[in-house]
Amino acid sequence: MKKYLLPLVSALAMLAAACSGGQDKGGSSGAEAPLTVAATPVPHTEILKEIKPLLAKQGVNLEIRVFTDYVQPNMQVAQKQLDVNFFQTGPYLDAFNKERGTNLVKVVGVHIEPFGAYSRKYTSIDQLPDGADVVIPNDPSNNSRALLLLAKHGLITLADPEDRLATLKDVTGNPKHLKFRELEAAMLPRVLGEVDLALINTNYALAAKLNPVKDALLIEDKESPYVNFLVARPDNKDDPRVQKLAAALTSPEVKAFIEKTYGGAVQPAF
Repeated sequence: MKKYLLPLVSALAMLAAACSGGQDKGGSSGAEAPLTVAATPVPHTEILKEIKPLLAKQGVNLEIRVFTDYVQPNMQVAQKQLDVNFFQTGPYLDAFNKERGTNLVKVVGVHIEPFGAYSRKYTSIDQLPDGADVVIPNDPSNNSRALLLLAKHGLITLADPEDRLATLKDVTGNPKHLKFRELEAAMLPRVLGEVDLALINTNYALAAKLNPVKDALLIEDKESPYVNFLVARPDNKDDPRVQKLAAALTSPEVKAFIEKTYGGAVQPAF
């Protein structure tokens, strides 16, 4: 009899251990899998950190991965290495999807970061000399954004002043003979002291301790179409955790935080 009982007892013990292990792994506490979000440091990561405790109360464990470039946050979401990202404007996303063949989607618009032109050498755009050295971002969306801002203030003319994908090839007039160079957006604050004018995204300007409201010689107005979005994939945009994050990012608490923290350099879009 013992010959048959011992294997039976052993099998039952293994089954019990497996069930116990499954309960632990599945979360006897009821916790969901972490929601991973890619973000650039300022203001996106700061905003996410502000709402992380609020989401924790709703059962969402938010894991923030900080990036300093504009390519990897999209690629890692597209490749399902991360769940969502929060760093980019609608036009940038559209251009990225077209160029890279990705299919990322907007979930909700959160804020606007007015794009600005900065100089260490001059305090007014009128002081900009003939033949000035001007640096602009090299990615399609922000490259166009820089040109549109310059065109709006009469420094250049474009074939189509409303074209959000305009390039240097579309410049039809350059009365000051500006000399353009295109650099990675993150590099622009670092070369600001070496050029006459730099067109810089607000997140990088803030990280470099520039105040867009006070320091920019030119700045976009409140009608800017460049809203920053929470972005996901088609397969996870309706995930309850993603929707909770979207709701938190457009909550009265976040609106108050943005208005208090950034003093107009970042503006709620909801």
